[in-house]
Amino acid sequence: MQSDARTAEATADERGTTVESAEDRETTVEVRCTGHVRTATGESKLEFAFEGETLRAFLDAFFARYDVKDLLLAETEDEATTRGWADPPEELPGTWRKNPEGEQTRTYARVLVNGQFNEHLAGLDTRLRDGDRVGLCYPFIFCC
Repeated sequence: MQSDARTAEATADERGTTVESAEDRETTVEVRCTGHVRTATGESKLEFAFEGETLRAFLDAFFARYDVKDLLLAETEDEATTRGWADPPEELPGTWRKNPEGEQTRTYARVLVNGQFNEHLAGLDTRLRDGDRVGLCYPFIFCC
């Protein structure tokens, strides 16, 4: 199988063309912004094209254009965690997982792909396709 890929690359080189890699591919997604992200971008809904096909590539390109990284992503565990009113039980029910430190959202902020939190998908390595919806939400909740 690997030799087939090399053959395809060699054939493409002979023709003077290149094989398009995932990093070279342009993806266009629909972005929905809420709260402070909407205020900062001036848009509630927009189409956004970027090079690559992962949520990480999208966010890098989006943050290069719009200065909203500090609204959404936490640099430390403390910025990603809120203190609750009750102590959590010793053993949590179900399956609980978080993105690794440095790839988490701020408290009350969320990044969604087609309506699902990125933590429930593949985190920042979630694959995006043309037409997918990316939600950038801060605050995630609003309290009176």
